[in-house]
Amino acid sequence: MPSAVAARPRDVRGYPVPAITPWHGEQPQFALTDYDRSADCARERLCSVCAVLMPRGPVWRVVGAAESAAIGAARAAGKPYRNMAPTLEGPGHRACMLYASMVCPYLARPNARRGLAAAVPDDMTAHVVRGAARGAMGAVVGYADYEFAVTATQVLFRFLDVVEFLPHDTGDAHLDALRAELAR
Repeated sequence: MPSAVAARPRDVRGYPVPAITPWHGEQPQFALTDYDRSADCARERLCSVCAVLMPRGPVWRVVGAAESAAIGAARAAGKPYRNMAPTLEGPGHRACMLYASMVCPYLARPNARRGLAAAVPDDMTAHVVRGAARGAMGAVVGYADYEFAVTATQVLFRFLDVVEFLPHDTGDAHLDALRAELAR
């Protein structure tokens, strides 16, 4: 576990709570994203997992099956990849995203299903419904940088120029990469 993640507040089971996770009383709402926390992370260039400053340079995020397949196909064809569609998922440190890909049930396993629905589904969140499976391959992806917009209701991100592509079927495929990253 990255040390900054280990320093995060914990739920009653002892699980560290990501920086962008909202709380309802004493209970973190793991399947949801807190608007203010996400906006603060975007504006201040803080990791969405540990809330520690990300230095200038690459940022990482975990992507699902469709985006993983598109990135893999572009790279196999020797073409650049840039998804112009915004996403609600913010960036983080490499170690934090490798860790998240292993411990978040939805990110870690292709058969994992979402437990909670989006509060008010729209075009960007309609796929975030109870029972939706992650799908086949996922990936931890490094990008040269990111852009963001804070609207009245959402924090939106776009990621620029893939610099690292680490596909996985199950998140534990990244254990050696995480260990090496933590040893640095």
